[in-house]
Amino acid sequence: MEISPIFIGIDVSKARLDVAVRPSGESESVSNDEDGIKALVKRLGEIQPALIVLEATGGVERLVARALSSAELPVVVVNPRQVRDFAKATGQLAKTDSIDAGVLARFGEAVRPALRPFPDEVTLELRALIARRRQITEMIVAERNRLSGASKSVRKRIAAHIRWLEAELVRADKDLDQSIRQSPIWRENEDLLRSVPSIGPVVSRTLLAELPELGRLNRKQIAALVGIAPLNRDSGTLRGRRAIWGGRASVRAALYMAALVASRRNAAIRAFYKRLRHAGKAPKVALVACMRKLLTILNSMIKHKTRWSEITLQTT
Repeated sequence: MEISPIFIGIDVSKARLDVAVRPSGESESVSNDEDGIKALVKRLGEIQPALIVLEATGGVERLVARALSSAELPVVVVNPRQVRDFAKATGQLAKTDSIDAGVLARFGEAVRPALRPFPDEVTLELRALIARRRQITEMIVAERNRLSGASKSVRKRIAAHIRWLEAELVRADKDLDQSIRQSPIWRENEDLLRSVPSIGPVVSRTLLAELPELGRLNRKQIAALVGIAPLNRDSGTLRGRRAIWGGRASVRAALYMAALVASRRNAAIRAFYKRLRHAGKAPKVALVACMRKLLTILNSMIKHKTRWSEITLQTT
């Protein structure tokens, strides 16, 4: 008799882990601490599930995901929006921790998201530094916007806060420099990425931290992962425009800025952009195509460990 594969859903909160098992329908709850996680890893190791699914919850899931991955259990951290869309599609509108765990288990059983290597601690630290730098930059922009309309007394405080944030931004950049220097592989890859006209430190470090698959996938897969692969919108006799959707927003935003600069200052990308515009493509459509071309080039450079050159362009 064939044994049905087992799928586990784990809803993570600060205090506890709610666990659901499919197809048996069993459920349990353990504390989200060292003892609870250790017991959970042992239990799941005994039943050998086909897949364990967790939601990304702002880093709270990191400890249990790391423990499960270290125990060589098949764990995947998925986008919460995908899970909520799946829940709505299956008519599950109620939301509690135990229900969410069950939805995650059903999602794993039905969708079977692909396993990806879990990032190591160094990569997670780099991601945290990149995220913090992004937050500081956003706060500086917000404070500068407030400055113009502020009263005289408030303006002094805002200006002082901007100066503090700018100093904090300098410190964040130093921390990023140190993190990159500590890894020979990152130093090499950043050097390769920075050899491309229009790729600066913010873009290169965002790619290193948020897109570790760079150089490991083919051009179509990496474009889909970032969210810049054109998706069909066709139904019956209707044929709609292709559109991009989903993917990793932080990587896409960084790549957009790089493509924008490249369309003006990078000879190869500028020529590509002009050809598309002369062919009647809208500016945004042409720019997204430049993003894909630039990403393809970067992917090939990291894969083959080659710097920017005409040879690189001819082989991508």
